Amino acid sequence: MTAAGEVRIVGLSELSATPVRERLLDRHDRFWDTDTRALHHPVWFHQFGGFGAVAIDADGEDVGYVLGAVTADRLAYLHLIAVRDDHRRSSLGRRLSHWFDELAAGTGARVVQAVTRPDNEAALAFHRSLGADSHLSREHAGAGADRIVLTRWLSPS
Repeated sequence: MTAAGEVRIVGLSELSATPVRERLLDRHDRFWDTDTRALHHPVWFHQFGGFGAVAIDADGEDVGYVLGAVTADRLAYLHLIAVRDDHRRSSLGRRLSHWFDELAAGTGARVVQAVTRPDNEAALAFHRSLGADSHLSREHAGAGADRIVLTRWLSPS
């Protein structure tokens, strides 16, 4: 495993969106324990790519990524954050989150939100470790599809 310090974070705006998306989807199972392919809509790489980044190790391999956006009312939405299985527990998830936070705060965002399933214990623990508060949002994703909304305040930049 490459040390987290040897990993650079590159904004999607500096890369070609389509090949990056294809690479991440081709290696999906190295990043995710459940099928999240439907959450990787091209809009997150093209139209919202300015708020996304890929973590690349010294060998040029994609080892993590973050996708999100900032709304007009200054809410930063962290859509996906993923770390490849052999780079977990290296603080890379925190680095990606910090990259997103800095970018979002620079655009005037005051709050970051993420949404996850109530049974996604890893995501809940990660966001809570960053200081997020959480609440259950009944039928957030449709009938019978409750979600947990995780919210944390950003420091002014």
